[in-house]
Amino acid sequence: MDSTEAYNLNNKVLSRRYSKTLAFVKQTLPVGTSVLDIGIANPLSKLFEQEGYNVTNTKGEDLDDFPESVNQFKTEAAFAFEILEHLINPMGVLKNIQANRLYASIPLSLWFAKAYRNKNDRWDQHFHEFEDWQFDWLLEKSGWKIVRSEKWTSPTGVVGIRPLLRHITPRYYIVEAKR
Repeated sequence: MDSTEAYNLNNKVLSRRYSKTLAFVKQTLPVGTSVLDIGIANPLSKLFEQEGYNVTNTKGEDLDDFPESVNQFKTEAAFAFEILEHLINPMGVLKNIQANRLYASIPLSLWFAKAYRNKNDRWDQHFHEFEDWQFDWLLEKSGWKIVRSEKWTSPTGVVGIRPLLRHITPRYYIVEAKR
């Protein structure tokens, strides 16, 4: 299966997240900028390419075992959207990024839901689900200074107590950081 098929782009939750991510980045990153997107090519990286960004992706190597593999890419900016929570040691990757600007997003830890785990896929699960202050601290310890940030909710359109809580509780956190 092609990586673009792994996501249903008609999914309203993904569409909303992609739109918010794109809008956040476009506020300060000029179209045409060279970007390292940490992770394999995916629908979001393809969306950024369609918008005019020069996107290069990592090759699918295990970034916990080889965090230095990202330092071979010299770009103006780096994207780390919904990937750092999958790593046991995201600090290694963050320290090795060669760009001077970073845009990164994570799912926030929710008190009413356990960390995401896919029992059928050892890579598709979250080792970390951060609180915003924890992620800020990780970035600072990795040599990044947060310039701005934003949070948003993730309404599902389903009826129930947890969907209601997801409608009012921020689920995603995105930051722009510089060295």
